[in-house]
Amino acid sequence: MDQAIPPELEFSNPLGCLPCPDSPLSLDSAFYVERPPIEIIAYQQITQPGSVMRIKAPRKMGKSSLMLRLINHANSLGYSTVLIDFQQADLGIFESSTKFFRWLCSNVTRQLGIAYNINDYWDEDIGDKVSCTMYFEEYLIAQINRPFLLVFNEVNLLFEYPQIFMNFLPLLRFWHEKSAQSTIWQKLRLVLVHSTEVYVSLGINQSPFNVGVLIDLPEFTHQQVGELADKYQLTLTENQLHKLTCLVGGHPYLIHLAFHYLYEHQTKFDDFFHRASTDAGIYKNYLKKIWILIQKKPELVEMIQQLITAKTALKIEPISAYYLESIGIIKSLGNNYILAGDLYRVYFSYKPISPQVPSSIYIEQLERDNQYLSNLVYVDELTKVANRSQFQKAFKMEWECMAIKHNPLALIVCDIDYFKLYNDTFGHLAGDVCLQKIAQAIQQNLQRPNDLLARYGGEEFVVLLPQTDGKGAMFVAAKICLAVKELAIASGVPKSVDSQHPVVTISIGIASIIPSSDYHPETLFMAADQALYESKKAGRDRYTMSSEFNFKY
Repeated sequence: MDQAIPPELEFSNPLGCLPCPDSPLSLDSAFYVERPPIEIIAYQQITQPGSVMRIKAPRKMGKSSLMLRLINHANSLGYSTVLIDFQQADLGIFESSTKFFRWLCSNVTRQLGIAYNINDYWDEDIGDKVSCTMYFEEYLIAQINRPFLLVFNEVNLLFEYPQIFMNFLPLLRFWHEKSAQSTIWQKLRLVLVHSTEVYVSLGINQSPFNVGVLIDLPEFTHQQVGELADKYQLTLTENQLHKLTCLVGGHPYLIHLAFHYLYEHQTKFDDFFHRASTDAGIYKNYLKKIWILIQKKPELVEMIQQLITAKTALKIEPISAYYLESIGIIKSLGNNYILAGDLYRVYFSYKPISPQVPSSIYIEQLERDNQYLSNLVYVDELTKVANRSQFQKAFKMEWECMAIKHNPLALIVCDIDYFKLYNDTFGHLAGDVCLQKIAQAIQQNLQRPNDLLARYGGEEFVVLLPQTDGKGAMFVAAKICLAVKELAIASGVPKSVDSQHPVVTISIGIASIIPSSDYHPETLFMAADQALYESKKAGRDRYTMSSEFNFKY
């Protein structure tokens, strides 16, 4: 005969299927807690033509749950919506800018339900950013007769690929700035979701992370913790709610995990609380993952130990703060930081933290790194002209200087015609020699000490001309075109491909402006890049002045 279950062990589940604390909360979830005015600001922002919004928070703070609701709200307004989640991208996508931007265009095309037509717009001679821009502007957005919400999730995954990241973010900023002049681009509303702030060498005027509306997701307040407890039908005292909030710093995921456990296991709060910061508690897997991450970075070990004993907030160097904030165990108080909750202070106080790398080895590595950085030069190794880093540094400096003096600044962007075909025909060694000769030819036609020639990448060169208007820049461009042609380097281009280019030639885009706070340097660069595209489109071996930025005395 079956024995009856004692009443104190009986358990019913009136809430039905509980949400998994590890997953984003579905749109119909009763456990979503709003954090006013976050949702209202987000919903209002996507109605602004050409807007940019950034959703930033440490991991598991609720970014994905908010993102789902934002997309759903856009759908309810009749918008076209596309979600690009970088977690879905194969590693091979990040091998080159071409693969990345074509993957992006393909993904957006598929989600919009538009016929695939990328090859008609892609031209290696004008580069990936311009090709991608033209595909969006002339093909994708042109077919959409309503607002278009484009969401990028886990943008932080791109931080490990500087070549991709430093091309992608300035392009997004350029799209945003085009909306001020173009009704086509006003249809586009951008949302970037990332786990931490960006620590890459992008200038303040290049990164979209300093434009638009920033939504920095906060921790749950005491009131919001109480609201979630009510949703779980838990009866907790104000003191218990306060203790839990202080323990985990109001972290939404850790709060959900606690309430999920208390509800399912019908455990007394005090029993749960006393074990929470130990390897016997519900946070053990979460804390062990953090512990393993810290062990791999010796510089973080000392920082954690200082934070454990500190009585006030500490100043932390940016890269260490990046990692610790990314995993959610510190939070900022102005320019300083504290541990995000007592959970970490208690756990790491009893957990032996010893770096896997001896401190002496770590110090030696730091010294080697510092020596390497101090020896860095801003010269392209192959052509011996300035490299991209030097150009960006000079571009920023000259922009600010010309703005103060109210003098014009001209930019020339050059691209060797059919250079890929040249490499395929004659080999990369011959290609290197060709690049060296062309760099010398361009340099010889720059007369003033402040004129700067730089190799921007591959077969692309840029020329910075301070105190030069459009007319002067066109004169320089004409001389460059002629000088390259007079080198008489056989192009290897079959007549069946192009009978007009038996020797290597160069195409040029020009832009000129008097810098001001109304514009950003990247806007001038993209305008010159667009003019370069027009030169390629018109037959190559020529220069074209930007239709937007063409200041002349």
